[in-house]
Amino acid sequence: MAEKPHMNLIFIGHVDHGKSTTVGRLLYETGVITDRDLARYKEVTQQLNRPTFEFAFVMDTLKEERERGITIDIQHRDFQTQKYYFTIIDAPGHRDFVKNMITGASQADAAVLVVSAADGIQAQTREHAILVSVLGVGQLIVGINKMDAANYSQQKYDETKKNVGDLLKTLGFKPDQISFIPYSALKGDNISKKPESMPWYNGPTLLAALDQLKVPEKPVDKPLRLPIQDVFSISGFGTVPVGRVESGVLKAGDQVVIMPSGIKTEVKSIEMHHQQLQKAEPGDNVGFNIKGVEKKDIKRGDVVGPASNPPTVASEFKAQVVVLHHQNVIAKGYTPVFHIHTAQVACTFEDILEKKDPKTGQTLEKNPQTLKTGDVAIVMIKPTKPIALEKFSDFKPLGRFAIRDMGETVGAGVILDVVAKK
Repeated sequence: MAEKPHMNLIFIGHVDHGKSTTVGRLLYETGVITDRDLARYKEVTQQLNRPTFEFAFVMDTLKEERERGITIDIQHRDFQTQKYYFTIIDAPGHRDFVKNMITGASQADAAVLVVSAADGIQAQTREHAILVSVLGVGQLIVGINKMDAANYSQQKYDETKKNVGDLLKTLGFKPDQISFIPYSALKGDNISKKPESMPWYNGPTLLAALDQLKVPEKPVDKPLRLPIQDVFSISGFGTVPVGRVESGVLKAGDQVVIMPSGIKTEVKSIEMHHQQLQKAEPGDNVGFNIKGVEKKDIKRGDVVGPASNPPTVASEFKAQVVVLHHQNVIAKGYTPVFHIHTAQVACTFEDILEKKDPKTGQTLEKNPQTLKTGDVAIVMIKPTKPIALEKFSDFKPLGRFAIRDMGETVGAGVILDVVAKK
């Protein structure tokens, strides 16, 4: 049987709107978890005095999370629909976990924004929506959950749909990028079967909506870009970098260059899941053996490309950033850590070119002195040491980033333009 196309799906939204329960319900309805598993989860939830949490528990397997009742780490879970094979990147809704969310959003092919019909838009709903738009996640399902708590009211659904739709429109989402689905994760209405509880609704179920998503094009025609996640030295075999092919094709025998160091080498062999491959394509996580290079000469965050078309090394770059949380204000000279693909490099805000209206994208102010929480801006950034990166419009995965400072995620953004190092 042919393999189903694969997609990465991220669940976002306010902490109490039922993301984990939605994910648990999807896993249950697609047969990943059984009635027996569920009975076991139910038992634990009753012991902890949280009777309706059993679906959420499927994702929140860490004890600490159960006790705190929130989702902490990103957990990867897989499930299959008729059409696709999905990996769920479960993005925490709690604010100290925004970093995980950004890492997740930067790998997501589509997002499900969970909004409670009972509570409507909350601060985090808005924040997560801004994030997926700035990070370029192009397809969105808005899951209007807790319809049971809203008495399956069409009026409540229409109202929530209109408010979220207006918000997304201001963030630049086009109507054809969004679908709205009313459901109840707790009761299972409109997840896999048409609900009797909502006779007024005639659209797809949540699972059917997932099958209507489009698989992103594999950028095989672009030059190879492979950010390194890890490097191993295997005795008798040599140096083996590991990473995910983000664009192009990696083939045994290829002449490649590793940036920013500029080391040139040949790919001797490629392996994935302990099997030899002749070639690896975008989305493949591979290890590959390279000639005549020592482990100490390569590190996480380096990028492999063809010798004929090396990855760009930036002396500075222009970016659009959104400031998520900052204690005070950001001014020129501020130097936090940028997480770009697998690299982490301290970078300096050299210049703040303009502040934009997040709703319309229009310029609000030229050359502002400072930025604060909630601002969207165009800035010039200077890395404190060489780093390989690309424009978002050329290579999406190498052109988006998170900004971290003092253990907090300060912001996120995309790279608009790169000044290459001479």
